[in-house]
Parts: sequence; structure tokens; C-alpha cells
Amino acid sequence: MARLPYADLTHPEVSPLVEQIVAERGSVLHLYQMLLQSPPVARGWLSHLTGIRHHSSLPGDLREMVIMRIAILNRAPYEADQHAPIALKEGMTQEQLDALPEWESSSLFSDKERAVLAYTDAMTRDVQVADDIFNSVKPHFEPRHLVELTATIATYNMVSRFLEALQIHSDDERKS
Repeated sequence: MARLPYADLTHPEVSPLVEQIVAERGSVLHLYQMLLQSPPVARGWLSHLTGIRHHSSLPGDLREMVIMRIAILNRAPYEADQHAPIALKEGMTQEQLDALPEWESSSLFSDKERAVLAYTDAMTRDVQVADDIFNSVKPHFEPRHLVELTATIATYNMVSRFLEALQIHSDDERKS
């Protein structure tokens, strides 16, 4: 159970945001139910995540591979629960998902994917990225994609840390 109560989705202050979230996401997931405790934060978060998820030119399979790896590294099961089906839909295989915990010893990932995973691991575990890791990912991307990849990794580290600090889980009771 979450450490704080989820927001009242019928409160007039959050109603416009609830409508926007339902229109864009289909439902108000636990993450947004918690964020709606602070409408200004929820509004900014929604705008930022919409940019990362829906307006980035980063290929969906790479985006979801990064998100799933971050969920593993940060021990964030809610994030993994939400994104595993999306990862499969975007082109990752179940075998790749299963291999993500030990990707270094797997032959299921291309050189580009391996460079992305090393970059993800460095940003998530160490924050600072060694030159050799950055130099291995850089040739695979033009600057725009590298900025979008970096922003995606940073963003989903933020998401997992928020989820885990407040103990938001998929099996929590959902508000309507």
C-alpha cells in the first residue's frame, strides 16, 4: 500500500487534469493518482512524460528497453509491470525482457542495444558516465537522439524513485 493516500479524483481542482490524463492515457494510473495530490506537479509531470513517451523520435523498442532496465536496476516493480506489455508491443521479445537482468552475458542484444544498456547502467548506477561508455553509444545516434536517450534515462530514473519512495504498487486499490 502506498505511503500516502491517492488523490480524490472527483475534487474540482483535479477534474481537468483527470480528463486530460484519461484522454491521453486511457485511465488514471496509480502514478498519476498520487501525483494529483499536487495538481501543479501532476500537470508538469504529464507534460514532460508526454514529451518523452509520445513526441520523442527515439525508437520505441529502445525507449522501452531503457525503461525496463531502469526498473530492474532500481527495483521498481510498478514501472516494470506498466512497461513490459508496451516493450513487447514496441518490438522487444520476451526473451530480451527475460535477459535484461544479465544483458552483458546475453547474445540477444545488438551492438547498439548493448551500448544503450551500458549507458543506461552508468547513468542509473553512477550518475557520471565514463568517457569510454559515452564514446561507445555516441556513434549510434545523431545529437537529437542522444539528447532524447539521455532525457529518457534521466526521466525514468525520476519516475522509479518517486514510485519507490512512496511505495506505489500495481496491486494498490485504484480510485475510479
